[in-house]
Amino acid sequence: MYNLKFFGKYISELILIGGWFLVGIEKHLSITGTSNVSWKDAVVQAVAEASKTIDYLSSVKILDQRAKIEGRKIVQYYVDLDLAFVVDRDRD
Repeated sequence: MYNLKFFGKYISELILIGGWFLVGIEKHLSITGTSNVSWKDAVVQAVAEASKTIDYLSSVKILDQRAKIEGRKIVQYYVDLDLAFVVDRDRD
């Protein structure tokens, strides 16, 4: 096994975003998305809403899915997400 270095940092310490390696810290945030259309739509809406106030989003992981049923029909879809973003060290 090789320990590759890039600008003095081991590759495992770097974060890849848009094809560029960034030296930094990645934070994770747990959020729940909802939709009355589908689980996919709940994910898309949650990421879109989070991106309005969180810069440098880097990944999303679906932790859980569930739905609310009324009668014989699904009326609400829920997804629990782990949303990751890179910390901007230069921000005040």
